[in-house]
Amino acid sequence: MIQLNLQEQLQKAVLSLMPDADVSKILVRPCPEPNFGDYQANALIGLAKRNKLDPREFAEQVIGKIDVDKFCEIVEVAGPGFLNFRLKTQFISDTLLSACKGDHLFLSASEKPRTIVIDYSSPNVAKPMHVGHIRSTILGYTLAKAFRLLGHKVITDNHIGDWGTPIGQVIYGWKNELNETAFNEDPIKELLRLYQLIKEQFESDPKVKNACLDETVKLQSGNNESIKLWNQFKEITLSEAQKIYDRLAIKFDLTLGESFYHDQLGPLVDELLSTGIAEISDDAVCIFSKNELEPKNDPLLVNRDSQWTPVPCMIRKKDGGFNYATTDIATIDHRINELGADRILYVVDDRQSLHFRQLFEVSRQRKINTKLEHVSFGKILGTDRKPFKTREGSVPDLSSVLDEAIQRAKSVVDEKSVNLIEEEKKEVAEKIGLGAVKYFELSQSRVSDYIFSWDKMLSLQGNTAPYMINAYVRTRSIFRKIDETADTDLENFEITDDSERAIGIKLCQYAEIIPEVMNDYRPNLLATYLYELAQSFHSFYEQCPVLSTEGKTRNTRLALCESTSRVLKHGLELLGIYPPDKM
Repeated sequence: MIQLNLQEQLQKAVLSLMPDADVSKILVRPCPEPNFGDYQANALIGLAKRNKLDPREFAEQVIGKIDVDKFCEIVEVAGPGFLNFRLKTQFISDTLLSACKGDHLFLSASEKPRTIVIDYSSPNVAKPMHVGHIRSTILGYTLAKAFRLLGHKVITDNHIGDWGTPIGQVIYGWKNELNETAFNEDPIKELLRLYQLIKEQFESDPKVKNACLDETVKLQSGNNESIKLWNQFKEITLSEAQKIYDRLAIKFDLTLGESFYHDQLGPLVDELLSTGIAEISDDAVCIFSKNELEPKNDPLLVNRDSQWTPVPCMIRKKDGGFNYATTDIATIDHRINELGADRILYVVDDRQSLHFRQLFEVSRQRKINTKLEHVSFGKILGTDRKPFKTREGSVPDLSSVLDEAIQRAKSVVDEKSVNLIEEEKKEVAEKIGLGAVKYFELSQSRVSDYIFSWDKMLSLQGNTAPYMINAYVRTRSIFRKIDETADTDLENFEITDDSERAIGIKLCQYAEIIPEVMNDYRPNLLATYLYELAQSFHSFYEQCPVLSTEGKTRNTRLALCESTSRVLKHGLELLGIYPPDKM
């Protein structure tokens, strides 16, 4: 990777002049202004000032020590002490040729592969998947693909909510409020109605609450009728969810629900009590702060009236029941001991932040060394900036959102793709519609809320799936005009034009963007890169005729088109988008 190599050499040069310097923040980044160079570094200015040195003079000294002759034709100081790097055109050509001849697309596998468990999607039994599930599902699957691409062993787990009081509520509803006709027509919709109805009664009527808790106890005690109903509800839910997963091309290695860990919870609580990590408090079993962290960083403490007050993690309730925290602790043990996890990622919305902070603190107290991370994300909002809902006021189910996306995409295809037959239009519309939903999600900042907009999602302009797909189709159209089976003469390759050079550099940066995406789990960086690549290609194609040229120029430009096509397709597929070759 060019950027990383330049960065390593720059850090070495700084250390040769300043052995005690912290070089971790001395970074090299693509230069925003190509006129100044291809890459730049600005951290030398601050480092020099902290050491009471003249920044420009210090930068000149660094240039004297840096060894980048293999990559760069020039390194120069600009402004108050910026370093600008301009790559050798021959080095760009060699890098491109290497990628064109192989399948690696500028990427290289991690030198230290890890076993990574990713927990995502996680629908609840007796509830249809709604639009809110799209963020966890798409983000988790994309991260899994990216980690595998970098050489890691990834195990994906759909940790479904299939146990506890909510199931008891649905069982009670089934026995007392079931509409058999509605159930036969739409089972998952009727189960959701029962859950919503009984949940409301549960919170207002003590008799209903006690009855639901009794049903929960029966289930957890292995009552035959309860188990039979639970299995029925679970089968219905997973069957409906699988239809959505199939449409989105989502797969899991494991689907282990909360019920899988039920038998482990009692022994786990006993162990935590015996080791002193947990204690009995008001007949419940809780884990309290050990006062080993700064109070502001301790999730088991809260500041109330200027006093740090305990907010313990409860793992067994007064009535002897367990909760999500207990199950999640047992899940961690299973993933470490049985799956060999070095890292565990939870792709769950930011409303669960406190839960995971407490869970990770409990793991720290248990001296668990496996890296645990909450990959949180924001909410999907409507145009009113409130959580996205239908006109009826309900959160739209995910299946209907996907249907509407395809329907809207079909209108676009009907208007723009007049040369396609009807079956081709349907296929293209499905790829664009589903791709638009995925891309719109993944192109947003993970940690931010975003506004759901059909118009923006399906626009042919801007950073959208239709624009990206159109760019890919345009690259393939070039080869449809010639013999697509003909090989480009890669030995007859030479970059001579500035536009050729610009897109060549952008292609080489593909290797840099994937690890950067994984640093903080930000697929939007990949979406932005692909968008910029598409823009670079359009600019290149407008300024550099391809098919009307001959010889070395033609071969060079065809190779650049083919590389662009491969990177666009590879990057889009990494985001779960499978572009058609024509539209």
